[in-house]
Amino acid sequence: MGKKPRTLSKKKDIKRPKTSHKPGPPAERIDKKGNVKRKNHVKDKQPVEASSPSSSGCSFEENLDSVPVEHGSSGGDSSVVNLLDALGSDNPKLAAMYRKRQREQSGLSSSDEEQDDFKSANDSLSGGDYTDEQESGNESGPSDPDENYDEEIMENGDEESAEDYPEIYSDGDDKETSSSFDSHLARSLTKEEVFKLKDPKWKFKWEMPENDVPLSKWVGTGEPISKEPRTDMASSLKEKIYKHWININKTSAPSDINSSRENFFFSLFSTYRDIMHCNKKPFYMKGGEEDSFIMDAYLLHTLNHVYRTRELVIKNDTKLNKLEGGKEEVLASDAYVDQGFTRPKVLLLLPLRSIALRVVLRLIQLTPLTNKDNVEHLDRFTDEFGAIDDEEKDKNDSSSQGRSKPADFRTLFGGNNNDHFMLGIKFTKRTMKLYSDFYTSDIIVASPLGLVTKIGETEFDKEKDVDYLSSIEVLVIDHADVIVMQNWTHVNTVFDHLNRTPSKQHGTDIMRIRPWYLDGQAQFYRQTILFGSHLNPDINALFNRLCVSYQGKAKLVSEYKGVLPKILLQVQQIYERFNPSSIIDADDARLDYFCKKVMYVAFLFFFQGGIMIFISSYFEFVRIRNFLKSQNASFCLLGEYTKQSDISRARVWFFEGKRKIMLYTERAHFYHRYKIRGIQNLIIYSLPERKEFYPEIINMLDASRNMICNVLFSRFDLLKLERIVGTAAAKRMLSSEKDMFVFS
Repeated sequence: MGKKPRTLSKKKDIKRPKTSHKPGPPAERIDKKGNVKRKNHVKDKQPVEASSPSSSGCSFEENLDSVPVEHGSSGGDSSVVNLLDALGSDNPKLAAMYRKRQREQSGLSSSDEEQDDFKSANDSLSGGDYTDEQESGNESGPSDPDENYDEEIMENGDEESAEDYPEIYSDGDDKETSSSFDSHLARSLTKEEVFKLKDPKWKFKWEMPENDVPLSKWVGTGEPISKEPRTDMASSLKEKIYKHWININKTSAPSDINSSRENFFFSLFSTYRDIMHCNKKPFYMKGGEEDSFIMDAYLLHTLNHVYRTRELVIKNDTKLNKLEGGKEEVLASDAYVDQGFTRPKVLLLLPLRSIALRVVLRLIQLTPLTNKDNVEHLDRFTDEFGAIDDEEKDKNDSSSQGRSKPADFRTLFGGNNNDHFMLGIKFTKRTMKLYSDFYTSDIIVASPLGLVTKIGETEFDKEKDVDYLSSIEVLVIDHADVIVMQNWTHVNTVFDHLNRTPSKQHGTDIMRIRPWYLDGQAQFYRQTILFGSHLNPDINALFNRLCVSYQGKAKLVSEYKGVLPKILLQVQQIYERFNPSSIIDADDARLDYFCKKVMYVAFLFFFQGGIMIFISSYFEFVRIRNFLKSQNASFCLLGEYTKQSDISRARVWFFEGKRKIMLYTERAHFYHRYKIRGIQNLIIYSLPERKEFYPEIINMLDASRNMICNVLFSRFDLLKLERIVGTAAAKRMLSSEKDMFVFS
């Protein structure tokens, strides 16, 4: 049986906030007379591009002369005032605690005068502020553990505690208190640091070669990372997790494991910097080994973060149960400030159910055996995330599917490719529970579409909310390149709702909320880890603007050789550069250049048909379609939203010459990988995001004497261009005075 919901102390001056009251009200100050003065409070709707503070070694352009500084303030005072406001700021004992905390934060040690001040507050309370019931000895007892945790760790009628299971929750070593987890979350940002984080100027000052990825190097802010053999996994991981990881990799010697690629990435993740690696070879592109050790590293890091979070809460629960001071003792000390607004601390954003299946099954393997003797609802999970319906299975198993589709397509889409899912995972004393309620989960695994659907429901049903996103401290986005092919705007929507102040209390003990949550600084403590096979402007913009960990950033920068050697046909590729004045005008400039120059020539010389126009985005697809309609051109469509019956008909019409032009989008090719017959001339209106598509599309040209491929590009297409023609060639093409380049 679970315990009843906890309630705050029933003392007269300690009032439980109403459910509708949001934690973290506008900041206040208490003057010398004890009056409360409210300061203007501006709530940031969205974090802006930021950088890490100078004290962490990260590089800012100094701009501190204009920073308003209040001497003797640590930046965390407002959170205490928020608590006083929520609990009743007229309580003299709480006010005395607050003054004591101010003196401690100013660097003053405790004195007899402070103790007398605190004692006098106690005397004033006992002199008449207690009710008759409290005076008779029936006052509220010591603080109970946070209900978000203690009700969920009850197994077989026993409450979990650090003393009962030291082998799980404590390694029995002092190194536990000096981990990167403790130092990261215990850090208090100063006002100067917060000011710079809200208006940063990033400078990546150090770089380090990445020997395992050709033509690549790591760059970052803060202290440089090292690739020398290290033992960070042994020193930073929970002992239970580390020993279990050694056991499942027992074929390797410990020395080899400690110097492995997993160790390097784990060391990188454990710095709690924001990380972007957008040159990862995915498992479906014959990169299974690289993908696996990177996945192991971030799963070990997130698992370690969850374990340490729960260990800290459970230890403090045990201590609080032995205290006599109750809630007031919590307020007077920072020792018990260990929680966020809600329990979930890790969010894994993944594109497909089949990939989620792969990640979660590996997470189960990496979880120490004592915690997964019973993985609840595992059968349901494998059925829902591993199975595909009969119709889709028949299509995937057909002989034509097996012969015509590339191996990477069959690997990626061979499983359950549903992109709408959400899953909560909760760790208890002896079990790992799948499909747990989101508010009682430690890890949430979701697709961007699944989360956006939940967010959308809150707009129509005010009883629903997504406050479980308010306390995410580690966010991992894996296979971002696949998410780009779905809808990247969903990721931006998710970021808009991360680390917001929740609309409800959700049973949280506000006295144990970390100060930086109450101060609205949670986004500066959130670590974002982002992986993909390639970089695009949307991913780059999100990393630059919305990933604002105060610890700094590190990213992999790569150069490319290009994919032109993979073109098997002797095709004349004519690259034509247009020059928009700004990125805002780029789309209009591209359409204008295409209509006046490229398509005009196509109508004159290629009237016999067989013209395919390849388009990267659906927005461009609609614009070209409307233009062709206005010209009464003979064309057919093959886009991501085209019905299957229309697709079959369009392919036949184009091959037989009944339609002179075909519009084909990159997303349609990504999801279907059609083999288009009858292509005589190719116009690439916008370069594909995925470099492997470029030779695939050109190799579909029918062998003829005058095969021509026209390619449009501008300086804003550098990221795409360098992956196709090579970094060196792309830079020459953008800096040259000429506007036309020919490859053959």
